[in-house]
Amino acid sequence: MPLLTIERLGKSFGAVDLFTDITVSLPEKARVGLVGPNGVGKTTLLRIIIGEEDASTGSVFRARGLRTGYLPQEANLDGEQTLWQECLKPFENLLARQKELHRLEEAMSKPDAPVDLLDSYGRLQHEYEVAGGYIYETWIHQTLTGLGFSDEDARRPLNQLSGGQKTRALLARLLLSQPDLLLLDEPNNHLDIAALEWLENTLKDFSGAVLVISHDRFFLDQVADTIWEMDNGFETYHGNYSAYQQQREERRIRLLKEVEAQQEFIQKEQEYIRRNMAGQNTRQAQGRLKRLERFLEEKKLDRPMTSDALHLRLTPTNRSGDLVIKTTGLSVGYADEGRPLFVVPDLILLRGECAAVIGPNGAGKTTLLKTLLGQLAPLAGEAEMGASLKIGYFAQAHEGLNPNNTLIEEINRSAPKMLPGEVRDYLAKFLFTGDDVFKQVSLLSGGERGRLALACLALSGANLLLLDEPTNHLDLSSQDALQEVLQDFDGTILLVSHDRYLIDALATQIWDVLPDERVMKVFPGTYSEYAAFRRQEKENINKIETGKKAASPAANTLSPKAKSSRPSHKQQETMKRLEARISDLEKELDAISRQLENPPVDSQKVLDLGNRFNQIQKELEDQMQKWETLSTEM
Repeated sequence: MPLLTIERLGKSFGAVDLFTDITVSLPEKARVGLVGPNGVGKTTLLRIIIGEEDASTGSVFRARGLRTGYLPQEANLDGEQTLWQECLKPFENLLARQKELHRLEEAMSKPDAPVDLLDSYGRLQHEYEVAGGYIYETWIHQTLTGLGFSDEDARRPLNQLSGGQKTRALLARLLLSQPDLLLLDEPNNHLDIAALEWLENTLKDFSGAVLVISHDRFFLDQVADTIWEMDNGFETYHGNYSAYQQQREERRIRLLKEVEAQQEFIQKEQEYIRRNMAGQNTRQAQGRLKRLERFLEEKKLDRPMTSDALHLRLTPTNRSGDLVIKTTGLSVGYADEGRPLFVVPDLILLRGECAAVIGPNGAGKTTLLKTLLGQLAPLAGEAEMGASLKIGYFAQAHEGLNPNNTLIEEINRSAPKMLPGEVRDYLAKFLFTGDDVFKQVSLLSGGERGRLALACLALSGANLLLLDEPTNHLDLSSQDALQEVLQDFDGTILLVSHDRYLIDALATQIWDVLPDERVMKVFPGTYSEYAAFRRQEKENINKIETGKKAASPAANTLSPKAKSSRPSHKQQETMKRLEARISDLEKELDAISRQLENPPVDSQKVLDLGNRFNQIQKELEDQMQKWETLSTEM
């Protein structure tokens, strides 16, 4: 049975239809990506599904008892409670059981405790354990860490968090609550690459269904198994984003062929009617005319519509030298902080290459760009820029735009000789039409500012592009258009981005900023190759850790070092005693564990067993520590 069934759903504002006639169902465990241009009503559809907004027409049928979780683009979290306390909310029932367990333990410790308390305690303890009572704090810690929060962040009140942190906090709470249906509106906006990868893996293993609005093409490839497209109608495609792109293009070509075939049929019918209406075959012509009119009314196909897309060209006005960037002993940071954000290895970027700078939010990626541009002095070393460079800089916050200018005035700054009509035609290529061109920059949305900044960049004639998050706020079609242009760019690109789809298409080098180590790692290759390299690194570390565990006394083996270093007779005897004691303690722990699974009636006996269990566990840890120390010495 589907979790959701939507029938003939529509939303209008006055006489303007936002969307109409949506009919679709969402099955259990589905992973649906909802895509479409900005402004087609994707967020409105999510709000109607959860009941926060009413539809104009149609219905939404929800499965009985359906539990939903909704992440808006901006979370409304506030108050004095800490982030950790917010994440405890999904476990209120569990915490109530924990409190009751403590109460029963106190009651059972009294000499006159009723016998049946033990049965109640056993049942409640089992329920508590099955529900995650002994591991829920680990779940919270893993979730917060995965989404980029530190232990210090977990202790901070919600009203001290930034807007992006509040959105991540709400996402953490929703994931911990495990709803039947998770609805996410642009969850990628405030996540770095590490957090995105964690979220992707978490959603793959999520027990419920997911409906997500996203402009992150790589994310949709990893998570989605179905795509709902809202664009001049509503269509369902099966597969991830890449499969959707291929199916959509195949569908467009098929519809074009059907339209062309139908047009050919209509023209032949019209020609027959024209030639025979006044001749001997008048009656046949009149019959065909009626049939054609009915056909045009009921079955005429419309040519498939396509969304407006950017029409962008980036053409360097001159060729740069082969050497574009060279660093020697470079340290990046701010002088008043006392130490660098990170050290850059000596590197070279050649003409025609693309280096993608990745790393956590706040690691200093933008600071690196400003250092290379000469806007910020290096703390040590130097960055040498090549000959004949003309640099075009796309700033993440679009600081180069004058907020008081109109769009026309902003283009005239970059191209003062362009005539007014030419400026309007040029802006239309970036989806600014009509009176939009007279808007002030300060009134533009984030996506509109991004398109305007790209329009100015295209006029620069640069042969080195420094791009800081160029796809932020762009819809999918604009991202695809920008990617195609950058792939054809006859120059050099230095790209700071969380857009792994774009990085994978462009990058020939990966510059990974590692703030904990205060270094930047340089990898020659694509993002996919670098991701595979990191996975192999992690697997190698896991193998080493597994090897260490295999050398533990539980496996009754000695470490390679112990075997080869000829331990003394005294060390060998001590090792034997330790291993014998560890074995005895492990057996006693197993025996107590079996007793606690079927606890005795005597409540005092239960408490004694629990205390003995803790004592043995502590002694076992001490003996294991001694064994590891001696093993190292041997």
